[in-house]
Formats: sequence, C-alpha cells, structure tokens
Amino acid sequence: MATRGGAGVAMAVWSLLSARAVTAFLLLFLPRFLQAQTFSFPFQQPEKCDNNQYFDISALSCVPCGANQRQDARGTSCVCLPGFQMISNNGGPAIICKKCPENMKGVTEDGWNCISCPSDLTAEGKCHCPIGHILDSNSGKWLLTRRIFLVDAVSGRENDLGTQPRVIRVATQISLSVHLVPNTINGNIYPPLITIAYSDIDIKDANSQSVKVSFSVTYEMDHGEAHVQTDIALGVLGGLAVLASLLKTAGWKRRIGSPMIDLQTVVKFLVYYAGDLANVFFIITVGTGLYWLIFFKAQKSVSVLLPMPVQEERFVTYVGCAFALKALQFLHKLISQITIDVFFIDWERPKGKVLKAVEGEGGVRSATVPVSIWRTYFVANEWNEIQTVRKINSLFQVLTVLFFLEVVGFKNLALMDSSSSLSRNPPSYIAPYSCILRYAVSAALWLAIGIIQVVFFAVFYERFIEDKIRQFVDLCSMSNISVFLLSHKCFGYYIHGRSVHGHADTNMEEMNMNLKREAENLCSQRGLVPNTDGQTFEIAISNQMRQHYDRIHETLIRKNGPARLLSSSASTFEQSIKAYHMMNKFLGSFIDHVHKEMDYFIKDKLLLERILGMEFMEPMEKSIFYNDEGYSFSSVLYYGNEATLLIFDLLFFCVVDLACQNFILASFLTYLQQEIFRYIRNTVGQKNLASKTLVDQRFLI
Repeated sequence: MATRGGAGVAMAVWSLLSARAVTAFLLLFLPRFLQAQTFSFPFQQPEKCDNNQYFDISALSCVPCGANQRQDARGTSCVCLPGFQMISNNGGPAIICKKCPENMKGVTEDGWNCISCPSDLTAEGKCHCPIGHILDSNSGKWLLTRRIFLVDAVSGRENDLGTQPRVIRVATQISLSVHLVPNTINGNIYPPLITIAYSDIDIKDANSQSVKVSFSVTYEMDHGEAHVQTDIALGVLGGLAVLASLLKTAGWKRRIGSPMIDLQTVVKFLVYYAGDLANVFFIITVGTGLYWLIFFKAQKSVSVLLPMPVQEERFVTYVGCAFALKALQFLHKLISQITIDVFFIDWERPKGKVLKAVEGEGGVRSATVPVSIWRTYFVANEWNEIQTVRKINSLFQVLTVLFFLEVVGFKNLALMDSSSSLSRNPPSYIAPYSCILRYAVSAALWLAIGIIQVVFFAVFYERFIEDKIRQFVDLCSMSNISVFLLSHKCFGYYIHGRSVHGHADTNMEEMNMNLKREAENLCSQRGLVPNTDGQTFEIAISNQMRQHYDRIHETLIRKNGPARLLSSSASTFEQSIKAYHMMNKFLGSFIDHVHKEMDYFIKDKLLLERILGMEFMEPMEKSIFYNDEGYSFSSVLYYGNEATLLIFDLLFFCVVDLACQNFILASFLTYLQQEIFRYIRNTVGQKNLASKTLVDQRFLI
C-alpha cells in the first residue's frame, strides 16, 4: 500500500510540474506571437482588370499584358491585338505577336495565321461576313483529320440500314496541296494537305444518276523572298531611270535653247521617264521569266516551284505596265519623227544662158539656164523610202517566232511541269500553261531571233549586199545635194552632199568619168572640211540662226506645200518659189561661212557627251558642227530606233498572247500593228516632207 501511495504522489507531482511548465511557456512566448505581422490578400475579380491586363489566377491579381496584346474574352490570359498574329504562346503574357502584312490584315480563329478577308474585320480582327452570307469553310473553319471517306451511303438511310439511302454524301472536290520546304535542295516537302469538299446528293434514280468529281494537285512554295528581290531591283533600277530621264530632259532643254523649267519641261520629263521605266519593267519581267524557266525546267531534284496562277497576277501587271509605258515612248518617237524640219540644199549652179520668149511683149530675152529639179526629187524620194527601213525583217521575225513556238514545239516549255521536252503525247495528261513561262519563252525567242537579224544585217547584209543609209549619203554626193535636218529647235543633223566635181547635172559619159576620177583619187575628198571624208554631222545652231531660218520657213509653208499650188494664185506660187530659192541660198551661204554673225565651227564630241547623249557647250554666238561617223541622223528614222521598235513589238506580242493564250492570233495582230504604224509613218512623214521641202507629194512614190 505504501508503494501504491508513493506512486500516486509521484504522478501528482509530475502533473503539477507539467501544468506549470506549459503555463510558463505560454506566458513567455504568447506576447511574441501576438506581436507577429498579419498577411492578407485583397479580393479582386477579372472584371476589374483593364483591357491591357489579365487576371492571374495564381496571384489573384491583375497583371499587365505584353506588347501588341490585350485581355482575352475570359480575362484570364492575353491575346494579340487586331492585325497581329501569334507566333509563340507560353500562357499569360508569355506570348509573342507579329504584325500581319498589309494585304492580309485578318487572322484565323486560333490567331496563329494571317489571312485576307473578303469583307470587313470584326473587333477581334477576325473575318466578318455581310448579312445573308457565311464564312466559307475553306477560309480551329477546316476540320483537320487523318481519316477520310469518299462516299457516305449510311447516314442517309432512314429507320433501317437495309433500306435504300435517300441522300448520299460524296467527295466531289479533292485537292492535294504539296508545300515545298524553303531553301531545300533535295525536294523536301511538308506533310501534304488534302482538301475535300463534300456534296449531298439526293437519290432519285441510283442506276442512272452520275456525279462529277474533280481531283487536282497543287505544288507551292514560299515566294516571299523572290518578291523582296524583285522589289529591290525595281527600286534600284527605277532610281537609275529617274537619273537617266533627268539627263535626257536636260539635254532636250539645251537642244531647244530654253533654260526655263515650265509645264512642257515636266511633260517631257514624264515622257522620257515612261520610256526608261518601261525598260526597267521589261528587264525585270524578262529576267524573272528566264529565272523560272531555267531553274524550274533544269532542276534534277525539286528546289523551286512555279508561282500559282493567283501569284502570277503581280507579274502580269508588270508586263502590262511595261507595254503601256513602251507604247507611250513609241508614240512620242513617232510624233517627233513626222514633225521634223528638213530641207534639201541644191548646190548646182546654172551653166549658161538661153533665149527665152517674153509673154505679152512678143520678144525674147536672155535668161540663165534653169537648174533641173529632178535631182532634188530623186533625193527626196530616196529619203522618203528609208524613213521606215529597219534592221530586221518584220514578216520574217513574226513567222520565225511562230514557227519555233507552234511547229518546233517551244510552246511546250511553257507547260507547268518539269519536263523539258519539246513534244507532248496528246492522249496523255497535259499540264496547263504558266503565264510566266509563256512570257519567258516568247520573249527569249523574240529577242534571240531579233538580235540574230540585227547582227546579220550589220555584219553581212550591209557590208556585202546593201546599206541604204550609207547609199543615201553617197547619193547626196552624186546628186550635189545636201540635207539639213532639225529634230529640235536648235539641234539637228547635216549631210554634206556637195559634189567634188562642181556639178552633177550632166550626161552619162561625164558622170562615169567623174566616178573614175574619184576612185583613182584624182579629185578632192567629199568632206565638209578640206582633205577629209566627214559628210555627216550633228549640229547645234544658235538662236539667231534659228530665227532667220524660221522667217524664211514661214513663207515656204504658208500654203502647206505645193500640192495646193494649182488652185492658188500666181502671186502665192511666186512667193513660195522665191522662199524656196531664198532658203536654198541662205543655207548654202551658211555652210560656206558667208554670214559672219551666224558662223559655225567644227569639233569632235567628247566621249562623255556621246555617252550621255547631250552637249556641254551651248551655241551662243556661233553654231557648232560635231563630227559624226556613226550616221546619227538615222535617229529620226525607224533605222535608228530599232531597240525601241523591237521591244514594243515583243511586248505587244506577249500582251496579246497572255490575254488570249493564242500564239497564232498574237502573231497576226503583231504584224498587223507593225504594218499600220508603218503606213502612218510613211503617209504622214511624206506629207511633212512635201510641206517642209516644197517637193510635190505626187513625185514621192
């Protein structure tokens, strides 16, 4: 009992000590706990966040969105602003947005891709359809799947699967799209995408009904880099075209003797710029077309794919711009050529006197022997004939190009397949034509045949058969007639045709004797300067000389040429004849340095002047004759503008072909327009020649 009592006392003592320990612990540390900081979380709702903030669930607070972002519809994350596509998404503000191109301001439903919308955009930047329209499914509303069906004949059965279906669903349009991996050289492609459009067909007569199904395969690649390179080339070459046009305008201002910048100057600059810009578009389109033709047809493994028809619209636009601008340049040159000032200086002098009856007096008197006008008529007729002489044969050009395209089969190179064969098997599948390849093949053939003709004409034909330009200069010398041309107010050309024999109105025996003496160097040379052969010159005349020329010229063309002289009065006829002789005498004396106040000097052009096509010296007191061994007077003829004519014909041919997809029709219309403009050039140029030279138009045959 004593033991039990001792244990109970011990337990009581331990309990008392434990209670006191707990009390002491609480009294010691409780004040410290009461003094600790209290944490609290403010209660916020997603609706309280601004548009550029989102509600962070983990922090229970509003957090700012990133750049070009805003709050989504739920308010718990960020989305891209309208017009921006999402290129990275790690949740919350950890998304990256990129601005969409100008022509694709809409975005897909998931926001990952930019698209072009047919109508307006919604506030979220998605495509918006007008009332009564729905968004085409081809434009997250595709359903991407790995399983497809061609015919669904089960869903249209009613009540019993054993009955005949009332409606079946058929895949009527199947398109396989193959997209090439950028910068690949081994033909790597992305997983192909099959697009299927289904149609519901009502079953009326299952045995006789038929459904038309189409299947197509498209091969695509990203042409963004090609477009960038094209834009860079267009910008650089366009800038050079501006500089070239400014130089041409400055040269033109100097040649008309006007330092003022007026409306006419601006118009002239725009015309020059149109021609130079046409060349820029032509170079870019031909270069682009040849690039696709060569690299697409010659590749062994797929590395490039042709642009789709929709992507070719930009290229076709460039071709149209090139043609329109080149047509403007061609018309400008045509108008300039048919309005030039020209006069034939007859150096022949009377050989003696004859007795001439006097009307009304019944007597006779002596008079000088009249100089024959036939030499002038002959030279004028030859000038009229060479106005439309070209370095190529237009009919041969058109027929040869058509032969290579249609007969040889070069047109098959324009097909949208990788084959380089010139022949195709008609029963087999034939791919559609590519506008770019069609243009490239046509342009390459036209340029190649045209250049071959020009080289053959210059190297062989002109040397060994006939050179009409040099023959005309020789004819002027044999006829004792010089040609004075003014293409601008104070600039033109001079062909010195003064005979070294003193006269040319002679018989056959004396003419042959003169030719023999000249061949044996028994007479002086033909050049304007003694002991030289230079007969052709570029001339820059002074304003004083031009004013004197205009005063005589106004009298000369008062009645618009000799075609109306038969119905005009005798006094008008005599005035015109007097003006003709006065002009002939004035220009002859000008060439002979008679007028000291209107004199001239002869010099060579600087190399830079020839390159830039302008003169640095202004003819202030004296006119300037520049030695010209290149027969530059041909610039007022078709002959000197072959490049412009060749490119214009090429672009005309290509534009017609791109519009009609018919090489035969393009060839016919091209040759037709050549003949029409040739007729206009001949007819109007002939009238201008008769008006300016007093040569009867009836002798220009």
